Amino acid sequence: MTKIVFVPLDERPCNLEYPQRLAEMTDLELTAPPMSILGRKKTPGDTEALGNWLLREAQGADYALVSLDMLVYGGIVPSRLHYLTREDALKRLEVLRELKRNKPDLRIHAFNLIMRVPAYSSSEEEPDYYADYGRELFLYGWYTDKKEQEALTDEEERIFAGILDKIPQDVLEDFTGRREINAFINRTALELAEEGVIDYLIIPLDDNSQYGFSPLEQRALAILSEELDLTDRVAIYPGADEIGCTLFARIFCESKGYLPKLFVRYSSTRGPFCIPKYEDRSLNESIKAHLTSAGAFMADSSQGADAVLMVNSPAAGESDMAETSQAWSQRHRSYFSEVNLREFAQAMRVYLGEGRTVALADVAVCNGGDTVLLKLLARQGQLKGLSAYAGWNTSGNTLGTVIAHAVIEAYYAGARKSAGGTGAEAEPEGRLRSEAQKRSSRAFYFYRLVEDWGYQALVRKDVKANVLPAFGAGYFELAGKQPEIEAVIAEKLRSFASERLAGLTSGQIRIANVHLPWNRMFEVGFDLDLVDGSSPQP
Repeated sequence: MTKIVFVPLDERPCNLEYPQRLAEMTDLELTAPPMSILGRKKTPGDTEALGNWLLREAQGADYALVSLDMLVYGGIVPSRLHYLTREDALKRLEVLRELKRNKPDLRIHAFNLIMRVPAYSSSEEEPDYYADYGRELFLYGWYTDKKEQEALTDEEERIFAGILDKIPQDVLEDFTGRREINAFINRTALELAEEGVIDYLIIPLDDNSQYGFSPLEQRALAILSEELDLTDRVAIYPGADEIGCTLFARIFCESKGYLPKLFVRYSSTRGPFCIPKYEDRSLNESIKAHLTSAGAFMADSSQGADAVLMVNSPAAGESDMAETSQAWSQRHRSYFSEVNLREFAQAMRVYLGEGRTVALADVAVCNGGDTVLLKLLARQGQLKGLSAYAGWNTSGNTLGTVIAHAVIEAYYAGARKSAGGTGAEAEPEGRLRSEAQKRSSRAFYFYRLVEDWGYQALVRKDVKANVLPAFGAGYFELAGKQPEIEAVIAEKLRSFASERLAGLTSGQIRIANVHLPWNRMFEVGFDLDLVDGSSPQP
């Protein structure tokens, strides 16, 4: 059995649990650190304990899947708050060289983010001063980068000068100094890849834009990657919390000798060319990056493809892209003229009718699934036939998650087809999958529907508007009422599952342990099991 030792980006379900759930669908073993050493939000993980754990567990492993942000800084948010020197960082990265010295055949797949620059003023996940100067710091990076690429207009020069006057010098030095350390870590990661210590490296751009610090740093890293001749081992593209899933899929494909072909079908003609909100490139280019890093590639035709990736795409990009917080009537006008959901659903019905493995990447809106499409698919009975779904947070978060799941499902579906569709008992050796593994895959599919459609698109908005005020709580501050709010959310999620997902499984969708991992409404965690219907909800 292939064993993977896994260091996640942070302790939230999306980073720690999703790759584990993918592993449960397969015959690969994934081992993660105990929660006690992973830290929590702004409290960094115990990097010394993590390094020791990694060295110990890797002795019996075939692969290491490592977040350098966790290994060096103690997590994604601590990477934005640290005061590490270059020497501190290099000492923590030395663990990777030690891994290779101890076990030269260990393959290390790693990732390290290009630190984000939110366009708004909030210290929720940033330094305290970001509450006062966040917007200005974003614009400072925007105009600095734009000025490097093209001449600013007189008006832009005036705005730029005004921004510089607003940001205190110590704030600017702290922010840019920390970014330089983070950029140094990414350059060092490239050097580790050149040495052969890191076998595959992803450098994701966390919440980026057309201009700014992130694209400026990206270009420098891309140039260095080419100079080091690392084009085949390094990928740089928008993403963050989904990368653990992406690299698990890549390891899965490597261990199986599998190169899946995914055909991509859009709901909008404009969709492939739109630049999603929080990203810096067209949707189609991002999809190619996600597919390649997951060990797959984009097929030219649906004929002969291992799976079909249906992409519910926006018809407008960047600031015009819709959010789940908006009503249907408030969406950009292009959503009413440049998207054809009926044709999209009809194409999906044809693919499902042909027995194809079909996955749905729901990226038409940000921060949740597209209720308009999902209601249509539910009415037509097509949700039951899908193999994978995602529609959470950013386009990149969704794509990496659903592609990883689709790759796994395509592999096992291909086994059934190669055996003539005669059932699991006739599947080729090495592609047998237990009932528990099949159930884990189906449970993750329903988990995505419950979280991405149920919570992100519906329940979160409902609770924010109608429940939090009654408790005197806010979106980011639950006023000591978290258990009561979590209980309300749990009941609403169960109601969603029983009402919206009824008939999609022969048993019952059981939801338990609903919790808000960072004491806020933005993300939710829960356990989901598929049971035979005889066990009541807790």
